[in-house]
Amino acid sequence: MTDATTFDPTPLTAPVDRKAAQAFSAQLRREGKLGGTLVPIIVFALVGAVFLFIAVPVFATVASSVFSRGSSGPLPLLFVVFFLIVASFIVGAIVRAFGGAAERRYRLDRFARANGMTWHPGIDDPALPGMIFDLGHDRESRDLVRAQNPRFVEVGNYRYETGSGKNKQTHRWGYVAVRLDTPLPHMVLDAVGNNGLFGASNLPVTFGRGQRLSLEGDFDRHFALYCPEGYERDALYLFTPDVMARFIDNAAALDVEIIDDWLFLYARRDLSTLDPATWRWLFATVAAIDDKLAQWARWRDERLAAETPSAAPTAGAAASGIPGEASALLTPPPVGVAREGRRLRRGFSWVGGVIAVLAIGWWLLTVVTDIFVR
Repeated sequence: MTDATTFDPTPLTAPVDRKAAQAFSAQLRREGKLGGTLVPIIVFALVGAVFLFIAVPVFATVASSVFSRGSSGPLPLLFVVFFLIVASFIVGAIVRAFGGAAERRYRLDRFARANGMTWHPGIDDPALPGMIFDLGHDRESRDLVRAQNPRFVEVGNYRYETGSGKNKQTHRWGYVAVRLDTPLPHMVLDAVGNNGLFGASNLPVTFGRGQRLSLEGDFDRHFALYCPEGYERDALYLFTPDVMARFIDNAAALDVEIIDDWLFLYARRDLSTLDPATWRWLFATVAAIDDKLAQWARWRDERLAAETPSAAPTAGAAASGIPGEASALLTPPPVGVAREGRRLRRGFSWVGGVIAVLAIGWWLLTVVTDIFVR
């Protein structure tokens, strides 16, 4: 990924040739990377028509009452003018919406090209192992900016829905996905700075409190670290003081998840944007973390070697792949993570539980009140 000091943000803000942007969107549709515009236009038109046929009768009623005492001569003219104004507003909103989307796609693609990356409009139900990617339904990632050198990095915007009907909610996230050199135990750094009311985590899932590990220094003031039980020593090997300092200095506003051979950075807002400052921050953050990932590649899980019957005892190997410690293994453990370290155990949110209890109590109170009032 391009260094933050050398990246070129010009395509994000430079003037755009609308015809070139429209031609680029047309090319994406021909390649099957972008859906057609007919259905969205029909939806916009129907919404506009509903608004039009509600607003016009209301205006006519108000205007009739105003002019009822005097001459009604101006009324038809005012009616026509109002109709034309509303119709032009609806048409203009449709044009701006689709024109703005085309320009956005064009800018992000040119920005990615200028910095040695690629842009993709997005995919449905992305096959990523992070905690946000298996929740809800109608999952989709959009505006994917990818780098391949020196390692794979993807910046994207993600959304999914929960519930249905009146209870339907849309959840929006921005994420950075970094491919690691080797699978690692499942760990989560829950950023303290973006927590909600009463310190409640903004993460979509909760992890068992028995997996919380306290680290030295000021790290706990910035992150709550969760690692599988029995992997505390491995977490201390991965999160050395210099690595902790990098996360505090560069990623304190982001939640972090390490799962399989991926590292994810999460934010409750779009990260693939047209804002140069956001990209400068992301480039600097990824570069700072990437500088320390090489030492993570040396980690090995001694539990896998214990499961291998052919391993014969010897001296000098590293327990959990940590150099400098004694072990009784003939060869280093294979790449991978034992079953007990692959996924954190989910927990229960006390804040969410209290809110649920209060909501149920309020509902019961209203039901009882209605019964006695009647």
